[in-house]
Amino acid sequence: MGRGRAKAKQTKVARELKYSTGSLDPDRLKAELAGAPVTSPAAVEADEDDFDDPYAPVDDER
Repeated sequence: MGRGRAKAKQTKVARELKYSTGSLDPDRLKAELAGAPVTSPAAVEADEDDFDDPYAPVDDER
C-alpha cells in the first residue's frame, strides 16, 4: 500500500520522456560524439561568476 503515488509519478515521467520532442542541437551532438569538449553558454557564465565566500578568512589585518 502507498505505492500508487510513486508509480503514478514514474508513469508520468516515462510518458513525458517518450512523447517529448526535446531540442536537438546538431552541432553540439557532433562535437560530443567527436569527443570535443562541449561548452554551453550557461557553463561559461558559471565560470565567470565570482564567488565571494562570506566565511573566508580576511587577508588584511588591521
